[in-house]
Amino acid sequence: MTDVRMPELGETITQGTITRWFKEVGDTVAVEEALFEVSTDKVDAEVPSPIAGTITKILIALGETVDVGTVVAEVDAVGSVPAPAAAPPAAQSAPAAPAGAATPPPTAPAPQPAPEALAEVAPPASPVEATVAPAAPELLVTSPIVRKLINDLGPHASLVTGTGPDGRVTRQDAEKVAFSPDHLNAASVAPAPQSAPSRLVPPPVPPDANFVPFNKTRKITGDRMVISKATSPHVMTAIEVDYERIESVRHKNQVQWRRAEGFTLTYLPFICRALVQVLHEFPHLNASVVEGGLVLHDHVDLNVAIDLNFEGLLAPVVRRAEDKRLGAIAREIADLAARARSSKLRTEELIGGTFTVSNSGPFGTFMVAPVINQPQVAILSTDGVSRKPVVITDNEGGESIAIHSVGMLVLSWDHRAFDGAYAAAFLRSLKDVLENNAWDSEL
Repeated sequence: MTDVRMPELGETITQGTITRWFKEVGDTVAVEEALFEVSTDKVDAEVPSPIAGTITKILIALGETVDVGTVVAEVDAVGSVPAPAAAPPAAQSAPAAPAGAATPPPTAPAPQPAPEALAEVAPPASPVEATVAPAAPELLVTSPIVRKLINDLGPHASLVTGTGPDGRVTRQDAEKVAFSPDHLNAASVAPAPQSAPSRLVPPPVPPDANFVPFNKTRKITGDRMVISKATSPHVMTAIEVDYERIESVRHKNQVQWRRAEGFTLTYLPFICRALVQVLHEFPHLNASVVEGGLVLHDHVDLNVAIDLNFEGLLAPVVRRAEDKRLGAIAREIADLAARARSSKLRTEELIGGTFTVSNSGPFGTFMVAPVINQPQVAILSTDGVSRKPVVITDNEGGESIAIHSVGMLVLSWDHRAFDGAYAAAFLRSLKDVLENNAWDSEL
């Protein structure tokens, strides 16, 4: 008998919800044939069977959310030998060996968790607390959200026990201690840390109110935004851009472009094309925060935020955007947006980005201050473009007023990575490229 587990669905995804089973108990399944459908906060995907055989057990019901690595079904593999009648208690939590693999001897030690998966919770700083609170054990943590919850527990972190696969600590494990009477009573009398404001308790639901509960997407989005704001010292810098040269190119090519490509040529691909050009001049913006510093990326893998009909956001990645011209970027963004809204993105198209663009411009916004997509160090908001009077200067220095297409670009950035002059110089260079590039040659 072979276990089928919830697969790894991305470097930041720790849980998945089963939304459909394609097979039932007793059905046969082939290798790589779709077995079940899983939904996460980032993507919906069909999960293929890792083995051919007969479904003997389905362990997770529709709508149930489980951690990555959880056994969801059992398959009697084609040509496999019968499983032993019972496993010793110490081995029951270990994953089953693949079909055809040699069985390890009963005395073989259990594999040790990877060092990078261990999160050590620091003991309390107070000498009094240190004498009464046991030292927190090393814990296998499933996500940054769980790690923050554990760190916030202080001395009560030693009470957390992992119930996930291989003893991993899930969010439910941490919250069980966080909302226990002992911890709540201690938190009510202990002064809150200066750097961590206390969480307000929302009021109860009024009678006869039209109550809409937060769905999974809203909860996860909120958690990640809170973590991002608590992690990065956010700063906002904005600049106004004259898009008149781009507007003339769009106007001249729009009909032919739409007839050939099937979609409108917007400002967004122009901005993305200029962005990847300027990022090479400012490498600290195309970077990710790691322990103790920055990783400066060799390529620009550009996350572009896509609205899912007001039901959430996804930010699929345009890979190696620096190698693509305007037309290629426009086509790829349109393709990613269409597949995001029809739940057809692949998991690998949502991970590994190095810089993010958030596009509120189609709604006519004036200025949006976006939240950084961790562990990146910056995110650019492209806001609405409208016709406005501007002052233009001719070759002889004479000034006049004309009506041009003008809009704002807003950069939210991490003050750990660089300072305000660096961010301002970046936006100035981006503005220069947008206003003066020979865009006709790009098409």
